[in-house]
Amino acid sequence: MSVFARLVEHLADLLTPLFHASAAAAAIVLFTALVRLLVHPLSRAAARGRRARAALQPKIDALRARHARDPERFQRAVLELHAQEKVSPLSGCLPGLLQLPAFFLLYHLFSSTTIGGESNSLLDHRLFAAPLGGRWADALADGGVFGPAGLVYLGLFALVAAVATVNFRRARRTMAAQPAPAVGGDQVPGLAAVTRVTPFLSFFTLVSVAFVPLAAALYIVTSTAWSAAEQSLLYR
Repeated sequence: MSVFARLVEHLADLLTPLFHASAAAAAIVLFTALVRLLVHPLSRAAARGRRARAALQPKIDALRARHARDPERFQRAVLELHAQEKVSPLSGCLPGLLQLPAFFLLYHLFSSTTIGGESNSLLDHRLFAAPLGGRWADALADGGVFGPAGLVYLGLFALVAAVATVNFRRARRTMAAQPAPAVGGDQVPGLAAVTRVTPFLSFFTLVSVAFVPLAAALYIVTSTAWSAAEQSLLYR
């Protein structure tokens, strides 16, 4: 983790002439953008996979009709079809999974008071009036919702809500355009409830930003904003 801490410190030093006291926060945003840039090829592959899976839907519907009385045979046939067409049903999960180590590194880095036995100097950095190692509860205790640190969080919440609304609308459109999976002609039990709830998961980011250190919240906000822009380009 000390190597990662030095990386953040070096980025902050480079950005200090532009961002002054908020240079470390800008370094985290830049680091997040670099991570997303590295996984962008996988995001493009996931987009191609999604289009390929959509193209397979007529064949899947034919298999469903053929094996209407044998759900297990239908599932095997679908897996065989994906293998034959070289389409992975899990390809869309890879970009998100590969970002988790970077998020947990940031979370741990700004939750630790010491690094390598020495005081964690990164905790002294701020985004305007809010310390990067602090949480929303700390901001509420130090000035309230409209205090200097509280206003920083209100700005983040507004940004996250705007991005979540865009993702929510896109998820609703996507799920409305996709046929509901069925077994033997009947909709899979419980699927309707899952379909109704899934688009609202976009707003879970608001909860995350409220409870993680501000540095990790910046990672979440930057990453979700990147995802919204990326998906608008890849899935248009």
